[in-house]
Amino acid sequence: MNLKHSNDIKAEAKRLGFFTCGIAKATRVSQEVETHLRCWLAEGMNADMEWMNNYLDKRLDPRLLMDGLKSIVSIAMSYVPQKTLPSDEPQIAAYALGLDYHDVVKQKLHQLAAAIYGEENVKTANYRVFVDSGPVLERYWAEQAGLGWVGKNRQLIIPHAGSMFFLGELFLDFETEYDHPITNRCGKCTKCIDHCPTHALSDSRKFDAQLCLSYQTIENRQELSHEAKKHMGKFIYGCDRCQQICPWNRFAEPNHTPEFQPREELLNMTVDKWKKLSVEDYRRLFKGSAVKRVKYKGLMRNISNLFSKFEP
Repeated sequence: MNLKHSNDIKAEAKRLGFFTCGIAKATRVSQEVETHLRCWLAEGMNADMEWMNNYLDKRLDPRLLMDGLKSIVSIAMSYVPQKTLPSDEPQIAAYALGLDYHDVVKQKLHQLAAAIYGEENVKTANYRVFVDSGPVLERYWAEQAGLGWVGKNRQLIIPHAGSMFFLGELFLDFETEYDHPITNRCGKCTKCIDHCPTHALSDSRKFDAQLCLSYQTIENRQELSHEAKKHMGKFIYGCDRCQQICPWNRFAEPNHTPEFQPREELLNMTVDKWKKLSVEDYRRLFKGSAVKRVKYKGLMRNISNLFSKFEP
């Protein structure tokens, strides 16, 4: 197989299990996005995630990431789980209930590349794959490829499907037919802004990572902030509030990818089991999971903050 036309690439992406796929011409990002990103970083809105300052030139121009880059294929893969944790037990963000999405989505993108270039040529083909890795502005390129729009919750929203999707990119060294951005349909809705308990979101579309509960419970390696302790509720990893309240997510349907389904052991966890979680339990429960990013120490920090909330 050897695919060069946009429709053929999209059809193969669909066959591989991607919810949607679009293709954008590889260029430098718009001046508006560049200015916004530079100001955001200058204002320290990235908290202590200093890696966001790295390779800024490549974030702004993906052609610096691959010689001969012509086209960027953007894909979205649903992570809405078929089963969720009991509502009266500690919660984990939906994206982390299954196996690590980096590995699953990357593997499928390599399969897509094999279909595009041909199995016999793919090993020497000039292409690159990214899944929440490398200095790539994923939501921007998904928007440019017509997958959806970046909402006020800073998530990519796909029409009549919502925002609970993993994103990934396949860089190609040839031109094809390109898609175009679609209209932002958030309108006057501010439900995500109003529902964020720590006010990490704002009307000016500024996102303050330091205030975000996902940052606090996952990326923050220090003590939880006072606001996080006060507002994290039952979440011990991440936070889905700005997505759960989004009207577009009422259209979200559970995914059928086996790797993204939560294990029975995880579904059966209780407050008592979380309290007694050992290092060995942690390693077994989250083997191959994105939750391992927070480390055992960080997860137990989050869990300990909930103890008083579940006391009779």
